[in-house]
Amino acid sequence: MHDTGTAAAGTAAAGGATSSGDGSESSRHRHRPQQGDSERPDPGAAPQQSSSGVLDKLFGKRLLQAGRHFMSHKSWMKTVPTENCDVLMTFADATDDHTLLWLLNHIRLGIPELIIQIRHHKQTGVYAFFVTATYENMLRGAEEVGLRKAVKPEFGGGTRSFSCEEDYIYENIESEMCFFTSQERQNIIKYWLDNLRAKQGEVLHNISFLEGQPIIPELKARGVIQQVFPLHEQRILGQLMKSWVQAVCEKQPLDDICDYFGVKIAMYFAWLGFYTEMLFFAAIIGLICFTYGVLSYDDNVSSKEICDAEVGGSILMCPLCDKKCPFWKLNSTCLSSWQSHLFDNEGTVFFAIFMGIWVTLFLEFWKRRQARLEYEWDLVDFEEEQQQLQIRPEFEIKCTNRRLNKITQEMEPYLTIHSRCARYSLSAATVLFWISLIVACIIGVIAYRLAVYAAFASIIKDPMRRIQLVGRFITPQLATSVTASCINFVIIMILNFFYERVAIWITDLEIPKTHLEYENRLTMKMFLFQFVNYYSSCFYVAFFKGKFVGYPGDYSYMFGKWSKLRNEECDPGGCLIELTTQLVIVMAGKQLWGNIQEALLPLLRTWWNSRRGRHNPENQYSRWEQDYILLNFTQLGLFYEYLEMVIQFGFITLFVASFPLAPLLALCNNILEIRVDAWKFTTQFRRPVASKARNIGAWKEILNAVAILSVVTNAFIMAFTSDMIPRMVYLYAISRDKSMKGYISNSLSVYNISQIPKTNMPEENWYDNSTVTCRYRDYRYPPGHMREYDHTMQFWHILAAKMAFIIIMEHVVFVVKFFVAWLIPDVPSDVKARIKRERFLIQEYLHNYEVERLKLQLSASFITEPHSETTLTPDMTLTSDKLEVLSEC
Repeated sequence: MHDTGTAAAGTAAAGGATSSGDGSESSRHRHRPQQGDSERPDPGAAPQQSSSGVLDKLFGKRLLQAGRHFMSHKSWMKTVPTENCDVLMTFADATDDHTLLWLLNHIRLGIPELIIQIRHHKQTGVYAFFVTATYENMLRGAEEVGLRKAVKPEFGGGTRSFSCEEDYIYENIESEMCFFTSQERQNIIKYWLDNLRAKQGEVLHNISFLEGQPIIPELKARGVIQQVFPLHEQRILGQLMKSWVQAVCEKQPLDDICDYFGVKIAMYFAWLGFYTEMLFFAAIIGLICFTYGVLSYDDNVSSKEICDAEVGGSILMCPLCDKKCPFWKLNSTCLSSWQSHLFDNEGTVFFAIFMGIWVTLFLEFWKRRQARLEYEWDLVDFEEEQQQLQIRPEFEIKCTNRRLNKITQEMEPYLTIHSRCARYSLSAATVLFWISLIVACIIGVIAYRLAVYAAFASIIKDPMRRIQLVGRFITPQLATSVTASCINFVIIMILNFFYERVAIWITDLEIPKTHLEYENRLTMKMFLFQFVNYYSSCFYVAFFKGKFVGYPGDYSYMFGKWSKLRNEECDPGGCLIELTTQLVIVMAGKQLWGNIQEALLPLLRTWWNSRRGRHNPENQYSRWEQDYILLNFTQLGLFYEYLEMVIQFGFITLFVASFPLAPLLALCNNILEIRVDAWKFTTQFRRPVASKARNIGAWKEILNAVAILSVVTNAFIMAFTSDMIPRMVYLYAISRDKSMKGYISNSLSVYNISQIPKTNMPEENWYDNSTVTCRYRDYRYPPGHMREYDHTMQFWHILAAKMAFIIIMEHVVFVVKFFVAWLIPDVPSDVKARIKRERFLIQEYLHNYEVERLKLQLSASFITEPHSETTLTPDMTLTSDKLEVLSEC
């Protein structure tokens, strides 16, 4: 069938060579003579002729001019289908006749199973190979790649690796249209293409091939071949649009996704959907805890004391920075203390413990869900060696040394120990350098916080400036925290752009041997970069800010006193609200930016490119023309999707004690994320070659590590960042009436203003000269005491309570985690039973089959030897013994 708007292209069958397969050709390991050789033209014509000459003679007329357009989903669903194409191979306009004929000849001799059509897009200058194969060759290919197919119930059911000798036992074997799915056909052809290998000394222009080197990957790396990808099926895409993209409130059609895109992509969407479902429960509990903070607003005695004019208004606080910061009244932080109570209350402790248990339930129930998917998608006996553990073509190309494999007894490439050590050393040095760069950027942001705090303090609190209305709602701490968080987010986005390329570069430098090894190494490097990049600022606010301040007269400085950058102090309401601010800005900003990148940018690109093609009717686009200009889904496509979600997982687990609404934000984002990703896969990406995966790979171990670390971080946040422990110690050990009345005064120490060094005093004394003392946040003895300005016993009591809380919380949560993990089996009992049942039926069928075969052999021997009833040969006796033994099994 000819594509609308184009002329019919000539057809070349690059398979079916009559070669006897003697191994002298550039080849794979098998050559099979095929039918129809006489109908296939010989591509070995002289390559010196011009492109328009040789190819026109060989393949007929070129395609008529057709524009390169990018249309909306509605437009390309009406495109003309391209028949007889399982995999499309495209070349650039600069590709000459010699290159095309050289490759075509090698495919013809090396992969005689394939049939190829060649077409040319005249406006863009793109050549394309339309690759397919006959049904009979597909059956042989299925056996070659070990494709598992469903077995008929009368032969035991279940699935088995395909065998041409027993093809009658497989379901739908009689139907050419139903036996293979489109992704199975594509996998077989892609396997053949990837294993097309060169002979010793072969050269194409300036490309020299080694013996046994894969041809297609090398030509892709050199830019000769642009892309190798399968075509979309518009009928199935239309169904997925309705049942997946547009069905927002319905479950994902995971089986349909698996059948069309492959197991690996379906496994990602299954994990993302399950993660989103589990977030619903965490979001509900977090919302309840936040609601508790709102409802207990009026019962917050500490905030009332801060806001009280007679209590907070009478307390003069020491300057928070040198020179520029004035003395200030405690009630100026009234609003921030109320805000802090929303997140720093009794419900926060419960939520932190709940999230420690929730993350365990999430991981354990995912194991069960994954086991069920493995059974339903026939991955129980899947061996990763078939795809993930095969040697990467890049490894074969770059490793010129060969040695004998003791197991396979074949020569294989290897990386020498000297080269490996040098590459690993350079990789480790690069990783350390970039992590140091992250730390340097964080230190720079901290220095910014210290430097601008004084400026904000002098501007906001200066009574001579007319910003008192703003100053009532924005404190210097809040202004510094918000601006520093925004700057930090911008730095994160900039560094993230470089980290992606650096991680890929150093992983390529190491030359991993297998695909699985490559993905795991890149995953660990990228997550390490992202972990430090996204979480370092939150770790600073949570565990370092306000912990090394000193006291008036002996302040601590970031780079020593010469730097004049005094370490930051926490607000009297605690540092938790600043951690909340930091978390909200980074987490929400990342999600917003990610959605813009994933949704708005493709939409804008679609709109702009569709304008260029409005002069052409919608029904004049062939399937391959439309797929060619779609975005390429690379091998690392899913890697970035997983990375985005795992970083989000870290935000809602590592620091969730400071922001109970984080799971709710993640839930809303993920509901949108699922549909945006579905939209991208169905409308923006070329169809990827389907691949299998039993699980989510190295991300599973990363999630386990983050889950364990989250218990520790939340325990430390509750102990050292939150004011929960000091309040509890005051309530149960200090307060006489067992109330929080007087807590604020108790938590502030006294310092004699006359003892403050001139370098720490403000330039203008904006305080009542009758006041001789100021207060600061610490537990130290007052002036005049025999242990003046030393830590009080209450400080040590609180520290002991904090350490006890950390130990108790960690042990309680870990015990519950391990108990839940032990209690919940990884594989559901019904799945175990089904697996055992299928294996039993297969063994029973094999046993019966062997018995029947032996019976037939015996019957045949009795017929051919008339006297066998009275005279038995030793061989027949042995056969009868075997039959008896088999019957007893």
